[in-house]
Amino acid sequence: MGMDDLDLAIAAARAGAAVVRARFGADLDRVDKGGGDFATAADLEAERAILGLLREHRPGDAVTGEESGASGPAGAGRTWLVDPLCGTLNFAAGTMIVAVNVALRDGDRVTAAAVADPFADAVYSTGGPLAPSAATTLVDLNLDPPLPNAPAFLAARLLAEPGFAARFRPRVATSTLALAWVAAGRRAAYVTDGDLRGSVHFAAGIALCEAAGCVVTNLRGGPVHTGAGGLVAAADAATHEALLALVALQFDR
Repeated sequence: MGMDDLDLAIAAARAGAAVVRARFGADLDRVDKGGGDFATAADLEAERAILGLLREHRPGDAVTGEESGASGPAGAGRTWLVDPLCGTLNFAAGTMIVAVNVALRDGDRVTAAAVADPFADAVYSTGGPLAPSAATTLVDLNLDPPLPNAPAFLAARLLAEPGFAARFRPRVATSTLALAWVAAGRRAAYVTDGDLRGSVHFAAGIALCEAAGCVVTNLRGGPVHTGAGGLVAAADAATHEALLALVALQFDR
């Protein structure tokens, strides 16, 4: 009997994570992607490992990979979104804060997703177990571009808000692994700007947070992927409300 979608997402994320672990610390070739962005040989190899599994087990599905782009049957109703190494800059600098993201989008919904932490040898998935909690008071802010709401909103300015410092402690993970941490109770919340629709970077982590029962909206509190865009994903309603109020201070000035 073949793997179901969730098992396949987990297996694919594990396959990518195995490559990332094996290649860590090596002197790797880089592929320039423009704008200061690049991929390493580890990104490319991890994506090939993931796509190999997906094509073997789901040849009728489409795939969108961070490095290889779109492939598979035209007009397929199901698309796998693959980010083989989220946190390439961290990885290249010898920092072990990275993620391997695999998500299946069926129509407008992500129906299965897995996020692997290669160096903790852990996989978080929409199948659980997930237990969000705001107890840590740690909030990750994504400071990387693109920043479509600037100058009206900049996540970095939250650091200067007295209300933020009074309630939360900031962290900057610069990897969507932080979204998995929100779903698992290791972070209270995560805030980022950007248009995240169909994003290979964010689809899996957002799906994890939603499956865990976190409060997930855009920067203005509306449905995610609408309006102002961006993301506030919080472990509970009180944390989410407090962060939205801090975000609104910027928009409303």
